[in-house]
Amino acid sequence: MNTSARNWDAVIIGAGAAGMMCALTAAQQGRSVLLLDHAKKPAEKIRISGGGRCNFTNLNAGPENFLSRNPHFCRSALARFTPQHFISMLQRHGIGYHEKTPGQLFCDDGAEAIIAMLKSECEAAGVCWSVPCEVTRIERGGRFRLVTSRGTYQTAALVVASGGLSIPKIGATPFGYKIAGQFGVPVTQLKPGLVPLSFHPAEWAPYADLAGVSLEVGVSLDKQHIRGNLLFTHRGLSGPAILQISSCWEPGQPLAIDFLPDCDLPELFVQQRASKMLLANFLAQYLPGRLADIITAQWAQNKPVNLCAEKDLKRLAERVKNWQITPTGTLGYAKAEVTCGGVDTRALSSKSMECKEIPGLYFIGEVVDVTGQLGGYNFQWAWASGHAAGMAIGGAGDHGGGN
Repeated sequence: MNTSARNWDAVIIGAGAAGMMCALTAAQQGRSVLLLDHAKKPAEKIRISGGGRCNFTNLNAGPENFLSRNPHFCRSALARFTPQHFISMLQRHGIGYHEKTPGQLFCDDGAEAIIAMLKSECEAAGVCWSVPCEVTRIERGGRFRLVTSRGTYQTAALVVASGGLSIPKIGATPFGYKIAGQFGVPVTQLKPGLVPLSFHPAEWAPYADLAGVSLEVGVSLDKQHIRGNLLFTHRGLSGPAILQISSCWEPGQPLAIDFLPDCDLPELFVQQRASKMLLANFLAQYLPGRLADIITAQWAQNKPVNLCAEKDLKRLAERVKNWQITPTGTLGYAKAEVTCGGVDTRALSSKSMECKEIPGLYFIGEVVDVTGQLGGYNFQWAWASGHAAGMAIGGAGDHGGGN
């Protein structure tokens, strides 16, 4: 159909997780909705997530699982659209799911099933699509006027669900932040989040051969303490524990890594003081062999435990339990799962995601300064914020107030 021939109750820019949820929700309230995206194949972030299985939510999702300059902002939307609401949608469509790590839910049939479900819900509600569609200009009079590669659209409500800067190879752009700038909506500092950390090549050279080694560790950064798997790479550190801590990390901050969080290594050395086992072999009982070899080579001498000086064993135990190392950077948006920062939540209603000073303009999903931890939390924010805006556009939400 010629979608440009109509005025719309809502036009949503971005046909990803948040955008589709907002579209189907508003359309279910009887609103005319146009969903557009610059990509030929929308929802790529859903498609590639969770290794193609889509970690679509986390049963434990709550405000404490999100980073924001205003940590209370996400509370309202999360309370009104919970993981169980999304699970109910899956069940209506007969889509199976399973719990992997406690709380993390994955789709049995892969991410495509989630995308198909959302498209089906949009279609049933009467959502119209315009893809691929480039927006070249946005004007605001009594209504919003969008000049695009597919014609000119007018709408009472404009929803920006264009995502952040992470993973540009699947279409990420700064477009949402540019729209915010055009209308004078502040944007907080942006940085890659849930991203591997890198080190200076010369500093990392002794550890580069550990690429591929993985183990469970404790990672500390100021008051943040994360427990999870760490993965050595050729350029630095990755794995869930590192990705989690990376969202809090700032340049110049050292990490403290405990390679044996469940083990009292100083006490083990005391108990095994008479052991004739080589130090590397001793450590290999508790650590991956390659890591034990390099730790011994870098931080001690590989001789029998009973021949090691007590002060040397004590110093080695301290290093293993509290390895202090300072990253030089991250692998950037190309490898980041999310963007930290975004549209300043102080400019938005927490009930509706609508701009307080610009009626009819909404921001949802990753483009907003709300960043979830690893494990399905960012999708839950997409569903919840999209639903909040969709309900408000449909007349069932609260357009005012908020944090």
